[in-house]
Amino acid sequence: MLITRPEDKGRQLALQLKTIGITTTCQSFFDYHGINDQNHLQRTLKSPALDIVIFVSVAAVNFANQVCPISTWVSFNMASEIKYFAVGQATKQALSACSINQVIAPKQQNSEGLLALVELLNVNNKNILIVRGDGGREYLKEVLEQRGAQVNYLESYQRLWRTFNSNVVKQWQDTKINAIVITSNALLQRIVDIISAFTDTLTMEEKLTFDLWFNACLWVVASERIAKNAKALGLCNIVNANGANDQAIINALN
Repeated sequence: MLITRPEDKGRQLALQLKTIGITTTCQSFFDYHGINDQNHLQRTLKSPALDIVIFVSVAAVNFANQVCPISTWVSFNMASEIKYFAVGQATKQALSACSINQVIAPKQQNSEGLLALVELLNVNNKNILIVRGDGGREYLKEVLEQRGAQVNYLESYQRLWRTFNSNVVKQWQDTKINAIVITSNALLQRIVDIISAFTDTLTMEEKLTFDLWFNACLWVVASERIAKNAKALGLCNIVNANGANDQAIINALN
């Protein structure tokens, strides 16, 4: 299995998969870089007065907390309190480590799970802040706005994409990678682009051999939206883990 997560998360998942007999290759496609702009963060907290803050990853929590401790955010906010939400249990635990203990998290640890929460069904006229990296969670914002909320983003980090020669795909094929973990649409598109660049260099005979491998490969994705995009891009064997956390991925494989 090819794990495409950032290194720390990739190693954690690899260790857990090893216990159930799955051999892995970790190949991170991007690194995190914090966006250190305290003035922008504090201005965002002040106007408009926030009712709800949603954190969509552990990285979003940690990098935001480095800029300005999350436990102090309510002091900058003009509302009397802030309700905190986390996309999953790992993000909730990261908030707890920042002394934010009253946090709501869904059982289904993705945007769809958040949107199914009773507390986020009636958000008309609420001001909501989604704390994320540079991009992503557009669907979450769109649906919340359809429900009448005013939604803004706070980007606490950016992804620095690594550069790969397209021949890396040949390495996956040669090492008999037969499953790939995909946790975002941006990552899906990046990998498909690399594969496309590689197949453009193949002879017809090589392409036939490649297609046998490619069509047999299992794609483990984190949400139904990623699954739909994967199908639209021509991928065949797709499993929706309904979450990007380790346990969701392990359950999908089982």
